[in-house]
Amino acid sequence: MKLNLQDIPRVKSISKEDFIEHYYKLQKPVVLENYIQDWPAYNKWSLNYFKEIAGDKIVSLYDDRPVSYKDGFNEAHAKMPLKDYIHLLQNGSTKYRIFLWNILKEVPLLQNDFKYPDLGLKLLKKLPMLFFGGKDTHTFMHYDIDLANIFHFHFAGEKEVILFDQNQNKYLYKIPHSLITREDIDFSNPDFEKWPALKQAKGYKTNLKHGEVLYMPEGYWHYMKYITTGFSMSLRAIPRNPKHLSKAIYNVFFMRHFDHVMRRIKGQKWIDWKNETAVKKTTNNSNT
Repeated sequence: MKLNLQDIPRVKSISKEDFIEHYYKLQKPVVLENYIQDWPAYNKWSLNYFKEIAGDKIVSLYDDRPVSYKDGFNEAHAKMPLKDYIHLLQNGSTKYRIFLWNILKEVPLLQNDFKYPDLGLKLLKKLPMLFFGGKDTHTFMHYDIDLANIFHFHFAGEKEVILFDQNQNKYLYKIPHSLITREDIDFSNPDFEKWPALKQAKGYKTNLKHGEVLYMPEGYWHYMKYITTGFSMSLRAIPRNPKHLSKAIYNVFFMRHFDHVMRRIKGQKWIDWKNETAVKKTTNNSNT
């Protein structure tokens, strides 16, 4: 048995009007296959290029270890110069990923290599973020703290993507006071005996290849697994839905700080309680 996932629609190209009408207004994902071929980044960006222009920059790295009470919110698991990390990637010898690396802050020159899509969304131009990962590395299923609309541009290799709308929360074993589901769920091959509510969840899937762009609507849950070593860039726009915007404000100004305080006070008991509560709530809400 597999997750109930439909293929994300794909288009070669799209007008602003069609994007707004068929995807943004309906809050449905879409893959744009031929949207960035005129970007310098399409041909220039590679691991060797980044090693050359930003190799000495220190980058924060993350792996798939379970969340610990000792960790701060989104606290890095390691740091090293980008050139050393890329060397590990090219040797296929690391589980570390780069997560949310602000390229304009670190390497302003890269701004010349890409354009901001003119698709009717007001993108936050100071927050282009890069993500790198080696073969078989993956993110936990999560949604972004600001519940933004996201354009995700993939470069090099292939990446598996699974998405769920916020309306599927009750089936996903969401961790309270957090942005993730249970970390021990393998969304590429879930154990339905252990996680039976997932059988009721309805989502989307696709595999992204070099030069393809994924639009993820506001607050969508996303799980990403690198089929091969690669990297991506995300651009974002603030949510327009008042419910999502208020949740984003709550997450940024209260939730993450509350969670940090509770980790300091209760330690591992807080993490354990959250994991247990995720199962109890999902079981109750999904009638499994």
